[in-house]
Amino acid sequence: MPIVIDRNIPAYSVLQSERIVVMDKERATSQDIRPIEIAILNLMPTKKETETQFMRLLSNSPLQVNITLIHTTSYRSRNTEAEYLGKFYQSFDCVKNRHFDGMIVTGAPVEDLEFSDVAYWDELVRLLDWTKTNVTSTIFICWGAMAALYHFYGIRKYPLAHKLFGVFTHRKESSETPDPLMRGISDEFHMCHSRHSTVHESDIRKDGRLKILATSHRAGAAIVSSPDHRQVFVLGHMEYDRDTLKKEYERDLAKGLDIRRPFCYFTDKSDSKINMNWSSTSNLFYNNWLNFVYQTTPYRLDN
Repeated sequence: MPIVIDRNIPAYSVLQSERIVVMDKERATSQDIRPIEIAILNLMPTKKETETQFMRLLSNSPLQVNITLIHTTSYRSRNTEAEYLGKFYQSFDCVKNRHFDGMIVTGAPVEDLEFSDVAYWDELVRLLDWTKTNVTSTIFICWGAMAALYHFYGIRKYPLAHKLFGVFTHRKESSETPDPLMRGISDEFHMCHSRHSTVHESDIRKDGRLKILATSHRAGAAIVSSPDHRQVFVLGHMEYDRDTLKKEYERDLAKGLDIRRPFCYFTDKSDSKINMNWSSTSNLFYNNWLNFVYQTTPYRLDN
């Protein structure tokens, strides 16, 4: 089944060109099934690229998925036109009375700031608290994961001496009962990371309200969840396209920043060939998540 998005949003034509089934809202109303409702709070400056990445992952499922895009109002993006946000995005105040099967809170390039110094922190805190009652399961990504771990569990983030940047090997945590989010994923898998901060794995393990699903020798705790999977924290970027790290690397080089070559990413010395070895895990993880929230959420979302 397809994802349901506005026909005029750029992701629509991009996904169609990749032969991914998408459906506009007019056609979706004729389907006699209960679609799954997913909200995405997009905090990234590259909103169009980020929304397309997540829509691509959410489209690879037998479920019909309705997407609601959310933006902050206490901080206006300088990289995305106000007209675009007004056409395709909604504010938190516009959706706060709704219920969603799932939600994704993206990362944001504000790692160098204390959480309280982020322009939209108060608005984000309101939304984080709201997810506990109005969303079956929320995935928090990268900085979004660190912000949620701090707000809900008091787990601090720490600056890194050098940016954690590249594709890293991860291992699933051993468990007698397979975790529903990790079902079918190999014991070893790969994930992209691109961040200047981290959380300490030891802090997470000390908190009995959290469980670690996957770790990396180089990247630390990578996937964490609450026991009921209402909150899922992904410290890396499963959603990244083949060339996302390449674009970030070239951008930082052009700015004259002290950026290291992305780890285990390029397969040649000319930095032109890329081994995209994380996409199958990414698709399986998000399919597992969609299946989990669909089976967990009541048929009527407003119940």
